[in-house]
Amino acid sequence: MIRCIDLFAGVGGFRCAMQAAAEEASLAAACVFSSEIDRDCQQVYQANFGELPQGDITQIPAAAVPEHDLLLAGFPCQPFSIIGQRKGFQDARGTLFFDIARILAEKKPAAFVLENVKLLVGHNQGKTLATIVEILHELGYSVSWRVLNALHFGLPQKRERIFIVGFRQSCCFTWPAENMPMRPLREILERDVPAEYFASARIQEKRRAKRSPTTEEPTIWHENKSGNISAYPYSCALRAGASYNYLLVNGERRLTPREMFRLQGFPESFIIAASYSQARKQAGNSLPVPVAKAVIRNVLEACGWAAQQPV
Repeated sequence: MIRCIDLFAGVGGFRCAMQAAAEEASLAAACVFSSEIDRDCQQVYQANFGELPQGDITQIPAAAVPEHDLLLAGFPCQPFSIIGQRKGFQDARGTLFFDIARILAEKKPAAFVLENVKLLVGHNQGKTLATIVEILHELGYSVSWRVLNALHFGLPQKRERIFIVGFRQSCCFTWPAENMPMRPLREILERDVPAEYFASARIQEKRRAKRSPTTEEPTIWHENKSGNISAYPYSCALRAGASYNYLLVNGERRLTPREMFRLQGFPESFIIAASYSQARKQAGNSLPVPVAKAVIRNVLEACGWAAQQPV
């Protein structure tokens, strides 16, 4: 039985990925601890996994966290301003990464998988990431990181995220191949979408004035900060804080909650127990499940837990 913990759990994207990876590897796995501060996310997590995550991880002593083999954490990207002075473990204090570090220091799991935004790579001229890696080394882990794009793992969403993996024992870890064919956008989109999801006639006309469809296949139109419109057979990255009309299917309507969670690779069985505004926030803050699954699958193999070959 592989025991994992799920920190900054959101609605459970990492847990979905862990479950899928363990099933593919013919492994028994159990999540023995989860933590999430957002109450709306907690409710969705409970609806899907039958347990209510504990709250603010900064208030939970590391000694109270159960023993585990694998730590999973999609830790928030802020605040990082304190990190980057090359002061090792002390440099992390005041950031949420510190809570990962103190649990690793106390429990010493065999491996971890962390996820964050691509911008972490260049933050503070790379000093932030360098300090994070330095701290993880100080805690006794060999560390590797890579930016992976959901487009290369079958999802019609251009979403680049950094994944950081670490191991306490020497092992042969390889990053998953980035060659899965993209699922067609038409398979993601719902039919007979209610009128409430359609943008106003004024907004639709504004979009059409700047961009005309160039393909018979459905596209998602994105307006950038400069007002330029792009139309692709995939989505730009979902964003928790974006305007309601940030992404429009064929320049006409907003994505439904189910479509947003499909773009993140959540299973069809996933229960969306939230309002539309909360679902947008939750999907935008989540991670691409197939990418996390592929990384975890190879971590399981590297640790000698999996019976099959890495992907």
